[in-house]
Amino acid sequence: MAAASETESPSPQILIPNEWSTAADLIACGAVSFPIAFVCGPKNSGKTTFARHLVNVLLQRHKRVAFLDTDVGQTEFTPPGLLALTVIDKITPDLTIPCVKTPARCFFFGDISSKRDPTTYLTYIKALYDHYMETEIQGAGLPLVINTPGWVKGIGYEILVEMLRYISVTHVVKLQRSVLARNLPDGAFWLNEGDADSATTVIEINAPSQNHLNSTAPMRKDARLLRDLRLMAYFRQCFPSDTSISTIKELSHALASHPPYEIPISSIKIKHLHCQVTTTETFYSLNATIVGMAISSVSEQLPQCVGLGIVRAIDTVKGVLYVITPVPPHILEDVDLLLQGFIQIPISLLQVQGCISPYLSTNVLSTN
Repeated sequence: MAAASETESPSPQILIPNEWSTAADLIACGAVSFPIAFVCGPKNSGKTTFARHLVNVLLQRHKRVAFLDTDVGQTEFTPPGLLALTVIDKITPDLTIPCVKTPARCFFFGDISSKRDPTTYLTYIKALYDHYMETEIQGAGLPLVINTPGWVKGIGYEILVEMLRYISVTHVVKLQRSVLARNLPDGAFWLNEGDADSATTVIEINAPSQNHLNSTAPMRKDARLLRDLRLMAYFRQCFPSDTSISTIKELSHALASHPPYEIPISSIKIKHLHCQVTTTETFYSLNATIVGMAISSVSEQLPQCVGLGIVRAIDTVKGVLYVITPVPPHILEDVDLLLQGFIQIPISLLQVQGCISPYLSTNVLSTN
């Protein structure tokens, strides 16, 4: 298990195809001073790898680049289940390992796909784009790279169209696979028939040949494994960076002995996403789960998420929750809402032989 640091060494496992380099240079060095690039295409076409490469190329000309991640199942800079706007200020050459960063703003969607609630999903994305427009462009003039899911058929296609009609993109990068039926339509597919020609530049590039995965693209990994790695990299932040934790077993033991925060139940609200839970079952369903920690006072309709936490235990007699989280105490004090979705604790953290369950510790920290 490894989490990316800010000073990563380049990875020899990825060789960016010339076609990709040309496309990235066209966006970064073109006539548009602050491009807004929308990266889309079917699953396993290399969208995320290209998006991160594009960020690195843009950072050679700009001090900072904004990254809007709309793929809740395969997030790049945050744990899964989040929709996030992150500002990147350093090149990260190693594109093969989790790179955890603190987003400028994020929302906890609480699922690995937009299927359960496309409306809320789009609402969050539009709010993040609005935040970018209101703050970043008017201030420093940041380029924006938008990474999207690989769901490009049915409702997934309709969601992409809605995003493109709302966001004023300057470039759309479409990655294409060899199986044509899996690809997005040619050209400016999001325009209605009869609409005026879009000023957006459409760039179509090919996914790397599957026969050359070892030399031109990262090897495919199981989607669940990638999500677990990002969650473990996130909760690794509960400990100082110089702490000797390099394996799943070491992280499991560290979490088992890590003192949780004590949060009064009376100080928070609990909201279940994508399902209904009866009042009598609320605490049973919450125990030993990952929750989004949010501040509803900013906006009740769009509660801003400040991070994730693991509910280690609940003491209804004392009226407290015990939570493990890397969220700093001064931010945790403002959290008044816990959001429960379907993001699960990595099974590998719960099956380490000889490790006491991380939900049985009696050590407690108080947020008061």
